[in-house]
Amino acid sequence: MTAALREMRWWDIEPVMALEEALFPEDAWSRGMFWSELAGVRHREATRYYVVAEDGGRIVGYAGLAAVAGTGDVQTIAVATDHWGSGLGARLLGDLLRRATAMECREVLLEVRVDNARAQRLYERFGFEPIGFRRGYYQPGNVDALVMRLTDPSSVPLQGLIHG
Repeated sequence: MTAALREMRWWDIEPVMALEEALFPEDAWSRGMFWSELAGVRHREATRYYVVAEDGGRIVGYAGLAAVAGTGDVQTIAVATDHWGSGLGARLLGDLLRRATAMECREVLLEVRVDNARAQRLYERFGFEPIGFRRGYYQPGNVDALVMRLTDPSSVPLQGLIHG
């Protein structure tokens, strides 16, 4: 079965938290962080967009975007390990880039752990390029973040990058 993407709502926070804590045990977001992010969606001046992937009634992925003054920022993106390799990460990222274009973003930034080569490869496929580092960004493990940027998200040929 292929996971269906839909906008994240407040009732998704608990299943998203379970996935967040399983995937990021050292530096998981808090419930409060998700509540705060969702406060920025679904209104006329929204600066946030969050999506979940649901497969058979189970949340198997999620992603979020902040967009302010022409710059998008991928806040989070995660896929359940049993869906790795299915193309779901690419679908989630593609959905964020479509929304970034709709929100008139001229560029999209993100941070990714320097030790997460799998995610870095995904972002590179979509045209993101490294532009710097944030030392000790991921706490409490004190892991550096690689900062990546995509200029002009509207020019990314999503059809050729997304499968599954």
